[in-house]
Amino acid sequence: MIDRLDRAALDAALEAVHRAGVPGVFAEVRDGDQVWSGAAGVADVTTGRPVDAGMRHRVGSITKTFTAAAVMQQVESGRIGLDTPVGGHLPDLVPGERGEAITVRMLLGHTSGLAEYLPYAYPSLKAFPVLSDTGPESLDDLRFERFDRTELIGMGVSAPPVGSPGVTPGVYSNTNYLLLAELLERATGTTAERYISENVIGRAGLRDTELPTGAHVDGDHSKLYEAWFGMIDPPRDYSVYDMSWVGPAASLISTVSDLNRFYRMLMAGKIVTLSSLAQMRRTRPVVSQEGEVIDYGLGLHPTGAPGQDVFWGHGGTVWGGGALAMTRADGQRQMAVAVNTQRRNTLDASGRPEPHPVDSALAALYRVAMYG
Repeated sequence: MIDRLDRAALDAALEAVHRAGVPGVFAEVRDGDQVWSGAAGVADVTTGRPVDAGMRHRVGSITKTFTAAAVMQQVESGRIGLDTPVGGHLPDLVPGERGEAITVRMLLGHTSGLAEYLPYAYPSLKAFPVLSDTGPESLDDLRFERFDRTELIGMGVSAPPVGSPGVTPGVYSNTNYLLLAELLERATGTTAERYISENVIGRAGLRDTELPTGAHVDGDHSKLYEAWFGMIDPPRDYSVYDMSWVGPAASLISTVSDLNRFYRMLMAGKIVTLSSLAQMRRTRPVVSQEGEVIDYGLGLHPTGAPGQDVFWGHGGTVWGGGALAMTRADGQRQMAVAVNTQRRNTLDASGRPEPHPVDSALAALYRVAMYG
């Protein structure tokens, strides 16, 4: 049998990410029934405990695909209308003309024009995305803060809009996905977390994936080292953190193996129908939190080298950690990568992140993982 995974190249690319400045990195790459998994570096810089490819990990905004799939299930059932005004479902949260203009599709695809609530919830990030004027103090002050979701939504809805509803490019905003969580609750009569757990995580048969209720990651996991653009030196561990600040927008805990299984089943039409999946893969331009214009669907975005196959999935970051999971459109070739550090880039004179060796090393790992 021909081995379609260049295991030596994958091992080398993973090790290069570690050498570039990531304390620990682990990944799984699949091609059909062939699987490679690997890990390089440490889960704890103090004890030297090594990372392992089976570790549970905070995967950030990859959560959005799970939440979007849950919403699409409710669209299939007829309880939610994809192109109906959100004000009809949530008049108390998005009132008046904006509620009439913003549709569920716009929330899913970040074209609602609603601002990000994060700078209002975290006082030291008030100037975000002007990074040079931010500070990391709130990350410590609010480590165990239990946020109320509707209060966070209120911050985003009352903030100056970042665009008009439906106008592109849209602007990526967690406010959209907290509203979708509220929408799920009113449509299903249960919490968004429970619905997603039973009907998305459960339907996919994921054994190591959950939306957490507390501040700790259960099971074997890595510490998470946040640098906040050199303002935290040495980087500090934020693996213990109350994730109510993002909830069903970015709080998911998973493994690289579970992520690959989820996206493989999603692409096969086993989580939502193929018709719903086609809707999720209809993209429009959106400005990411890094300030780049990307193509974004409904909880999914594509990536791929020119002339190569397109992969679909999502990336995510939390304080100190990050992950990326991408699956080829046919579901055959997959990768999921997790790292235990974030924002090691320093800022240039204009306040924008400068290139870091980790960036190019991760890009090289992704190329090897996706294309061999």
